[in-house]
Amino acid sequence: MMNATIPPRLYWSCRRGMLELDVLLGNFLAEAYLKLSIKDQDLFVKLLDCNDQELFEWLTGRTQSAQPEFTNLIHQIREHAKHRHTS
Repeated sequence: MMNATIPPRLYWSCRRGMLELDVLLGNFLAEAYLKLSIKDQDLFVKLLDCNDQELFEWLTGRTQSAQPEFTNLIHQIREHAKHRHTS
């Protein structure tokens, strides 16, 4: 059986220059990342390479990413944030 753990570098990558991003990305990483498919986990890592302003705009719904592969993942992060205290 494979031991599914979150690589420590991802925790550091979720630490951003904006508290809002720290919270959104950190909570998603801790609570939902391991439930993602391997493909989506890889996509999350790629998403973390984007700059803070882009991420903030996308995750708050102000703009959409020009990279369509991020659309579903961004939606998942936003939904996770909306519903994490309702269950």
